[in-house]
Amino acid sequence: MKNLDILKVKIFADGADKAGMLEMYKNPLIKGFTTNPTLIRKAGITDYAVFAKDILSCIKDLPISFEIFSDDLNEMYLQALEISSWGSNVYVKIPVMNTKGNSSVDLIHQLASAGIKQNVTALMTLEQVKEVISALSHGPSSYISIFAGRIADTGRDPLAIMEAAVKLMEPYPQLELIWASTREVFNICQADKAAAHIITVPNDLLKKLSNIGKDLHELSLDTVKQFYSDAFDAGYTLEVNPIADVV
Repeated sequence: MKNLDILKVKIFADGADKAGMLEMYKNPLIKGFTTNPTLIRKAGITDYAVFAKDILSCIKDLPISFEIFSDDLNEMYLQALEISSWGSNVYVKIPVMNTKGNSSVDLIHQLASAGIKQNVTALMTLEQVKEVISALSHGPSSYISIFAGRIADTGRDPLAIMEAAVKLMEPYPQLELIWASTREVFNICQADKAAAHIITVPNDLLKKLSNIGKDLHELSLDTVKQFYSDAFDAGYTLEVNPIADVV
């Protein structure tokens, strides 16, 4: 990957810090946002709806995903309707199953039939992808999020799964594949290679986007300068015995 200009994959910022989200909103590279209850809790937010509506009052023209948090399929449906009502740019995140391992596919189908835009999340297998595609096939614009980073954490290469998922989704142009749980900047290049439509990237990695295509000699020099600067700033010293000049 030589530079960001040739990327086809859309970059969504993944986080729940208002200041960080609004900072990324100013970046033309960012095409949308995703959140989840874990990120929202980490940001110290105590009122889910107040936070979401506050963000939506600032970001009105890019897609934002907010996740339901019930474990009961009937309540999940009602929460999805409520979250969807918050804005036309809202996608409701629905886990592919609940904590008991019960599939959410019927719920996903119901919501799609009701015209709810969804971001079906936490998928890991192609079998799950096939089931979710079927549930979403006659609904509105929706996302399918495969957690490629967590797949990689098991020692498996997620690239083949992502490429196969793209093929499965081709007949359904209203559906887009998300490369989720991004671990490093290189994942953006992988997602682009796999022809994934979207990749979700946390803010700490977004700050490294300028490294894409950077000259490796220059990067090596920057690294040496960082180590030297950190040692100097820390005031580290070593007593050494004098020796002859090193050639």
